[in-house]
Amino acid sequence: MLEKNQPAPDFSAPNQDGVSVSLTDYRGAKKVIVYFYPKDDTPGCTIEANEFTALASEFARHDTVVLGVSKDSCASHRAFVDKYGLKVDLLADTGGELCEAYGVWQEKEKNGEKKMGIVRSTFLIDEDGLVKEAHYGVSAEGHAQAMLDRVAGS
Repeated sequence: MLEKNQPAPDFSAPNQDGVSVSLTDYRGAKKVIVYFYPKDDTPGCTIEANEFTALASEFARHDTVVLGVSKDSCASHRAFVDKYGLKVDLLADTGGELCEAYGVWQEKEKNGEKKMGIVRSTFLIDEDGLVKEAHYGVSAEGHAQAMLDRVAGS
């Protein structure tokens, strides 16, 4: 699991349009929020994506880019973006490399059944590529506002 002030794992992954997005694209220029979520168009993930979208202009005002990541395909992300008018890039980590690098692919238990899955998690990465905050196991509702409050205060 990642900790404060360690270098964030670099990545390059396709967004909902199949365009490659890399963490290094923002180095020296913007803060980056990378949030990992389990699955497109499910209740909690929709709440979280809509809340980040509602605050997208506020994040931009604080020189912060928001990137969502799940193991869904680019096509699934495109449908999710179109259905809700999302204003954040969603990255397709179909092979799970990003999930592994950020420590969000973990064993989860639901109804007594254990299986591997994405633990809803968010990382604030500064302009130098350092992890400023690492939050594992977050709640979808209200999380975007909490992250905006942190960005605005930094």
